Formats: sequence, structure tokens, C-alpha cells
Amino acid sequence: MDILLVAGGSPKEWPALKEKYDQYIGIDRGALYLIQHDFPLDLAIGDFDSLDPLEKEHVKKAAVDLIQAPAEKDDTDTQLGLSKTLMLYPEATITLIGATGGRIDHLLANLWLPLEPRFKSHAQQLVISDRQNYLTFYLPGEHSITQLPEMKYLAYCCLTPVTQLAIRKSKYELEPTDVSQPTSYASNEFISDTAEFSFLEGVVAVIQSRD
Repeated sequence: MDILLVAGGSPKEWPALKEKYDQYIGIDRGALYLIQHDFPLDLAIGDFDSLDPLEKEHVKKAAVDLIQAPAEKDDTDTQLGLSKTLMLYPEATITLIGATGGRIDHLLANLWLPLEPRFKSHAQQLVISDRQNYLTFYLPGEHSITQLPEMKYLAYCCLTPVTQLAIRKSKYELEPTDVSQPTSYASNEFISDTAEFSFLEGVVAVIQSRD
């Protein structure tokens, strides 16, 4: 099952989307953006403090289901949205858009989502995407990445200390190396349709990007 999870970042930063997803879930203002762009709204979730009364009423009428959260809460709206999505669809692939391009504190909170214990086991189900970047998360093991059309660059980003990171079949390879702090091996490139990497401990994000 493929879920489109839409946070409140500007639709100008949205990537090209698939023709159809199994569920469309809007987080706070992301719910309004889904409606405005003629997508279904299967679930709206958040405190909706970014919406004026008329916009909020529009979302309430359009949503198949709606979860209203208090404005003062421990979770961000995006944390709440991801948590509820995984509760409903624990095996789904989740594409999160509208999560980049705005405030840096929100960006960091979203990039660090897979490090939270409640989300970590689902890390490889989550994609964060915008018009320039496609970000996937990986747990220890052997991994292969397929190049997406128009994406020239490749970055291996250690979100935690990582043990025995090895990069193969990329322009710049890396012999098994222990990485002691968060590090981005940026501006790498594909040399064929696929690249490979592996590691023993930690969490790694891989970013395909273009200028």
C-alpha cells in the first residue's frame, strides 16, 4: 500500500506525484493543499492552527475522517501524522511531502523522524521527497539503490554513528569505515543504474538530488 502524507510546506516544493495513491493524508495545512490541488482527503490530522475558520471548515467538509489535536502537545503535527498513519497502515510505504523548504527546526524534526524508537523499525518504509530531492532511510544491512530519472547526485548521510559503512558502485567508493559522528558523504554520483552500500550499525539516509 502506498500512502501520500502531506505536511504544510509550500506546494511549489512538491515533487512530481504518482497518478494514484491508496490513501491521501493531510497534516494540518497539508490537508487544505490536497483539496486545493484536487486530490482526495482520506484523513486530515493536526491542530489546524495554521488555518483560518473558513479554511478549517472547508477541510472538515472534505475529509473522510478528521483527527483534531490540541495546539499544545508533545508531538509536532508531522510526528502525529506519521504515528497515526503507521497505526492504521503499519506495512505501507509512506511518501512524505511538504516537509522541507521552510523552517529549519521543522526540517530537522522531519529528518530525524526515523531515529525515534517508535518509528525506527519503519524507517525503510518512509520517503521524504520534494522537487529537488528524494530521501530514503536505511537500517543495517546490504542495500541497493536505483537511480531516479533526472537525479544526478547521490549522498550517503550518516544520521548516527555508523559502523563499517562501505560504498560501492558509486563514483566515489568507500572501504568499510567506522563513522563516529553524523556525516554526509555528499556530491557522489551514480556510475550505472544502481549503487550499493552496506553497514553494520546505525541509521543512514540516502539522498538523490538534482540542481
